[in-house]
Formats: sequence, structure tokens, C-alpha cells
Amino acid sequence: MVKKVLKYGMGVLSVALIVAQFIQPERTNSPADLAASFDAVAKPPREVAAVVARACRDCHSNQTEWPWYSRVAPVSWLVASDVKQGRAKLNFSQWNIYSPEMTRIKLGEMCGEVTKGDMPPLYYLPMHPVARVTPREVSAICSVPVAQAR
Repeated sequence: MVKKVLKYGMGVLSVALIVAQFIQPERTNSPADLAASFDAVAKPPREVAAVVARACRDCHSNQTEWPWYSRVAPVSWLVASDVKQGRAKLNFSQWNIYSPEMTRIKLGEMCGEVTKGDMPPLYYLPMHPVARVTPREVSAICSVPVAQAR
């Protein structure tokens, strides 16, 4: 009886996973205006620009590099959701939309998130070990002058 239930359950799960592959989330990158980017507007130190490009860009810009697993459900749904939420929270491709006050807020949030180790998220690091931010890089991010940020 147990074998029959397991066999039936595995069949249903297999069919569900196959059907799920046809429900794909939107994976797009809006055109990026380099003149509107964090690098162009804030002119951060080279080390900070490199960290942002390496550790933040995939979820917090319009220059996401969609990995192969972003096309495999149900992981594709999580990846697309993370990118959508990340861009809504902070978008390095559209830094020009932030007012001077919002720029200060965003820089403070960036510093806080990397200091606490909340960014990049722990679940992101196994597949993207180069996104790990070192203590020296955290200090560099936290020391970006506000005047330079806008």
C-alpha cells in the first residue's frame, strides 16, 4: 500500500514539475542608460564600483545576468521575484531618480545591509561566491561620501 502511494505521489510530483516549466516568470532587463547609473552619477571610488558590479548588480540593476537555473521552475519564480524586489528597493541603473535626501538614505541602507551581512543574502552566495563582500569592502561602501553620492 505504501509503495503504491509513493509511486502515485512521485508520478503526480513529476507531472507537476513538468507543467511548472511552462509557467515562466518575466526575465527582462530594461535598457540601461549609463549616464543615469550609480557609477556615472555618484562617481564612487573604484573599489566601491567594483563591489557593486560584482555583488549587487544582478538583483539591483537593469543589467541582470540571468543564470541557467533562472529558467527552471520553481527556482525561476524565486529568482525573478528576488530581482523584481531588488530593483524596486534599489536600482543602480537608475541612480539619477534619487533625490539628494534619498541618496543619503540609500547609501545608509547599503552600509547597514552589508555591515549586518544581510546583503548579499546567504542563499545567494553558494551559487555566486564572488559576490561575497569582505570587511574591507564593507568599510569602503560605508565610507562613500554623501556629497559624492549625488
